[in-house]
Amino acid sequence: MIMTFNELKITDPILKAIGEKGYLAPTPIQQKGIPVALDGRDMLGIAQTGTGKTAAFAIPILQHLSSGMQAEPTDVPRRNRRGRNHGREYGVRPIRALILTPTRELAVQIGDSFSDYGKYVGLKHLTIFGGVKQGPQVEALRGGVDILIATPGRLHDLIGQRFVELDAITHFVLDEADRMLDMGFVADIKRLLPLLPKSRQTLFFSATMPADIVALSKSMLTDPVRVEVTPVASAVDAIDQRVYFVEKPEKKKLLVSLLREEDKSVLVFSRTKHGADNISRLLSKSGIRSEAIHGNKSQNHRQRVLTDFKSGKIRVMVATDIAARGIDIRELEIVINYDLPDVPETYVHRIGRTGRAGHSGTALTFCTPDERPLMKDIQRLTGKKLNAETYRA
Repeated sequence: MIMTFNELKITDPILKAIGEKGYLAPTPIQQKGIPVALDGRDMLGIAQTGTGKTAAFAIPILQHLSSGMQAEPTDVPRRNRRGRNHGREYGVRPIRALILTPTRELAVQIGDSFSDYGKYVGLKHLTIFGGVKQGPQVEALRGGVDILIATPGRLHDLIGQRFVELDAITHFVLDEADRMLDMGFVADIKRLLPLLPKSRQTLFFSATMPADIVALSKSMLTDPVRVEVTPVASAVDAIDQRVYFVEKPEKKKLLVSLLREEDKSVLVFSRTKHGADNISRLLSKSGIRSEAIHGNKSQNHRQRVLTDFKSGKIRVMVATDIAARGIDIRELEIVINYDLPDVPETYVHRIGRTGRAGHSGTALTFCTPDERPLMKDIQRLTGKKLNAETYRA
């Protein structure tokens, strides 16, 4: 029997918003995680992007804050509760929930989810990130914000300028913890923790759990409930995975040939930023509209490219792994691994961009002779031998 959202003790205003989005049955991470979070417990969530984990923390936070279940913490001296941030000197409500996420793209998507699920609960949320002028973000903070979604750099900037205070936080979410580690944000997280009240609910999410992430989670969580779904080794069954064994010079010709055969949106993964730019230029010269996103591109550029790709204005987007983390494009049909990743778990995250929300998908991988050891590692991790395709120029 399929569980419905009605069985998760979610309040009517949020259920109404969920229904308007057309969602009927919660995903496994939502089935397991929402009751834990609604009970006020700390949670260690292990789930990849695309499993629905945003709703697993957004819905309980919206329900707690809108129903008044979580009062302002009392473990912070009153003298520390006055400052310039978002107008609290004028009695404006303080920030009560903080969601920390590694990239602008993911922050925007989380903000959209809070807009969708919180449509009828009367709470205000704000998304802040770097790469844009801070003025509009500061003005929004001064007007009062219940839920703040932030990337580490801009958050620390605004804390340093006393536009953000965190002494009233009742809910803290650390999303994509392993990607935070990859991007060098662990020091920022550790600097943030002493600024948060000790009496808070913490929800910690990571797709993988290397030793340093385990250590970080132990320093943040109190008697957490571990919720784990879709182990990283089990690639989505709906994805048709194929590999082309090619010589390195053949990769470019193969890519152009495949893209000319398929008139569909395609996400291409490159191991390096330089490689992503080269691939994009190659495709553009071949008459295939393409753009690249990676860490050296501005936030505005990355957001524009993502918007154009989702709308179909750009047919091919070339991305590095860090830039692509958090990309959620429903019905994306094809992912191409132009280069194999150095870490086999990354392969699973890449192909998980397709085959989402019950849709089928195709993942094509180019493998040169020197990459064969990497392919063996991937097949060992997933327990699946990829179907081999032959390419002859």
